Amino acid sequence: MNFPTLIIGGGISGITAAVELAEAGKEVVLIEKEPYLGGNVSGFNNYFPKLCPPACGLEINYRRIRSNPRISYYTGAEVSGISGSEGKFKVTVSLSPRLINNHCTACGKCAEVCPESPSPAAYIPGGLAFPMQYTIDADACKKMECARCLEVCDYEAIQLDAQAEEIEIQAGNIVVATGWKLYDPSKIENYHYSNEPDIITNLEFEHLLASCTRENKKLSRPSDGTVPGRIAFIQCAGSRDHNHLSYCSAVCCSATIKHALTLAEHYPKMLSEVFYIDLRLSGRNEKLLAKAENSKQITLTRGKAGRIRRADSSDGLVIEVEDMMAGRRREDSFDMVVLAMGMEPNQMGLELEVNEQGFYLEKQTAGIYPAASCKRPMDVVSSVRDATATALKTMRL
Repeated sequence: MNFPTLIIGGGISGITAAVELAEAGKEVVLIEKEPYLGGNVSGFNNYFPKLCPPACGLEINYRRIRSNPRISYYTGAEVSGISGSEGKFKVTVSLSPRLINNHCTACGKCAEVCPESPSPAAYIPGGLAFPMQYTIDADACKKMECARCLEVCDYEAIQLDAQAEEIEIQAGNIVVATGWKLYDPSKIENYHYSNEPDIITNLEFEHLLASCTRENKKLSRPSDGTVPGRIAFIQCAGSRDHNHLSYCSAVCCSATIKHALTLAEHYPKMLSEVFYIDLRLSGRNEKLLAKAENSKQITLTRGKAGRIRRADSSDGLVIEVEDMMAGRRREDSFDMVVLAMGMEPNQMGLELEVNEQGFYLEKQTAGIYPAASCKRPMDVVSSVRDATATALKTMRL
């Protein structure tokens, strides 16, 4: 039998591989650990190279998935075992209960009556969700002890007694598109991420900007809701550091320059300062760097930030930095600090060959093909290209 291609990971890379294969006439099964497809990109404010919002690319791909009968997908799905060989893999997949079935119309009544606060157990994530249906957090939900959602649902969509299950998928080959995650910022002790709410990661800042865009509201500090006047961006937070990540994550500089330019455009009174070792922007993104260098709201300072502490006499944060171009040590106050954290591979417990940094090697057991940012750090456009190339490799069989 000609078994389908299994794609592990439903982010932008996995979705790209799925639609390319299906539109070339191949059967595809796509699985994603989270309750929704879209991955990291679905929560972005915008992305390179055109600084489009997620809807620009994802919505088109969601439509391609909906309209193509060759694609089937499972969310809340994790691989628990792979056996067999090229052409006849057997993959065991564990499915988490969603507690809401496909009758859901996304009316939102379940979330409105949920007593869990401040975040209801029934939710749709803030990004571009697919499928557009609510899910219930099984850990937060009191289920039949509460059952208010059952009372208000008019479509019999609530299934509080749903149980986890296990299925077996037979696949001809496997594309691994498990993506990336941020390095844990709490491991950098001198930055005090864990106990300072106004010190956030670059991904959290991206989500903050996205939330402001969607809800048409002003950017504010997490600690007190006030509008910050001055924001610091610290590059290579945990990257190029033998105590943390020894490699460069390649996309952090571009992301930070994008963030600073976004602030300059939408918040002209807000000042940004970027502390960097080297600024590494490639291709079309170099134009963004030139634009930042000419902005009056953006200061680019070559110097490694050594420590962050709470200001003694104010509610600001003080950064201690060695300003290499000025040849002196500085201490300066900021309202918020954004850490440009490095990227790590999302291994998802798969037992595959990795390099010394933990990224999947290109060459694996015959029939298994890693794609995009689980192999090395990549931006969105590079990930899409690599996912397309990987889909082509599977069709050589």
